[in-house]
Amino acid sequence: MNAAPLVALVGNPNAGKSALFNALTGARQKVGNYPGVTVERKVGRLMLDDGRPVELVDLPGAYSLEPSSPDERVTRDVVTGTQDGERLPDALVVVVDAANLDNHLRFTLQLIALGLPVVVALNMVDLAERDGLKLDPKVLERELGVRVIPTVAVRKQGLDELKAALSGIVINGPMRLRKSDGSVQDDIVTLQRRARQIATAATVSETTVRRWTHMLDAVALHPVAGPILLLAIMFLMFQAVFSWAQPFMDAIDAGFTALQAFLTAELAPSLLRSLLVDGVIAGVGAVIVFLPQILILFLFILVLEASGYMVRAAFLMDRVMASVGLSGRAFIPLLSSFACAIPGIMATRTIDDEKDRLTTILIAPLMTCSARLPVYTLIIGAFIPNTQVLPFVGLQGLVMLGLYVMGIVGAFVAALVLRRTVTKGVSSGFMMEMPKYQWPQWRDVGIGLWSRAQIFLKRAGGIILTSTIILWVLLSFPSRLNSPRVRRRSPRSIIRSPAGSPTASPPCSHRSVSIATSCWR
Repeated sequence: MNAAPLVALVGNPNAGKSALFNALTGARQKVGNYPGVTVERKVGRLMLDDGRPVELVDLPGAYSLEPSSPDERVTRDVVTGTQDGERLPDALVVVVDAANLDNHLRFTLQLIALGLPVVVALNMVDLAERDGLKLDPKVLERELGVRVIPTVAVRKQGLDELKAALSGIVINGPMRLRKSDGSVQDDIVTLQRRARQIATAATVSETTVRRWTHMLDAVALHPVAGPILLLAIMFLMFQAVFSWAQPFMDAIDAGFTALQAFLTAELAPSLLRSLLVDGVIAGVGAVIVFLPQILILFLFILVLEASGYMVRAAFLMDRVMASVGLSGRAFIPLLSSFACAIPGIMATRTIDDEKDRLTTILIAPLMTCSARLPVYTLIIGAFIPNTQVLPFVGLQGLVMLGLYVMGIVGAFVAALVLRRTVTKGVSSGFMMEMPKYQWPQWRDVGIGLWSRAQIFLKRAGGIILTSTIILWVLLSFPSRLNSPRVRRRSPRSIIRSPAGSPTASPPCSHRSVSIATSCWR
């Protein structure tokens, strides 16, 4: 007796596959794992209109047939017939989100190219119409060359039409792929361009917001205008970090200096005063003084993320990152490292690939963080003349820019070396949903700034404060007061009084680390 035909439910994440699977199969489901992997295998029974039973398998969400995760690898292997314990499907039901059609059609085009019978379930059409988007399924059918059935899985709408379409394409007998055997010749850019063309042709009407999104993306994602816009935003960001933050940094530095002077005047010379002034307060001040720069940088990052632009920036940077073996997801952590490498390293948790994540962690400290700015300023002021190269462009400023560029180039060179040696592997790239543009919610931005400030002060502050106290201990002990040489009154410690009689030199105080250090000279 022949086994029931196998139909695979495929689509991008969050397309409504699981809801459609539950609506089609009901309680006739069983769950397990694929052999050798921990990826879930969910299978159910479906009865077609002609009475034939069909085995329906719900595959993990995927963005492409080029897998970047175990889930996507299982999906690729199942639809190409190479997964252990699974036969080649007799047909595919591709579920797409009607409200995000252009992105979901990219994967659909790859699946249609396999040569298997395909039915497209245009899901969540009610939500798309609620947002003012109306599509023409007949145009989609003409452009894709396969049946397109509008569905609302959560309300069980369109299920009868979907079963009827499956009855027409599911045949009894073994299936075979085309000679391409699942490989797709078109690159991601070509597929995305074709997907946008199809989505535009199928759009009957849409709201002003969606039209503005497409118009802005035409500029933000343009191969020439996009990078220019990104550079302009980065220039404004770094100008703000170093110009707007300076008054706040000076005020914080002056406050800690005044506190140190107050404690020095009020407390008697002792180890306790030296610990408070040169250990604790100096350590806390070294952390808090850079807080304005970090908050301003994260203010820009949070606003760009909330507005929907940061995903576009990562998409633009993906090609640059790919040249050194990284993905576009490394862009945001490396950008954060310009303020401080610690929050930049913490931001690498969004990178899926372990080798990409490790490489980004290793090169993040090579980015020119704000703590190096005083050192650069001192060296440039001492060795570079303050001459004008062009109107409003000075030589010192160009040297400073060159140091930042050298830091970026050095980090990329290090990433290239690491990806070819220690973290050797093939960069998987990335795919993201392009969110709509919107005004940031300033309450959410404020909460994000507060949480990031807490993380920086707790994690970075604790390490820096501890390091400062350890350095104070190393500079203060052993002190000259307890040195055996002092007790023996060595000749170097004896001075002559005006009368010529030998007199011991005055004891060395512990007013500060610098004074304690001078006692050793």
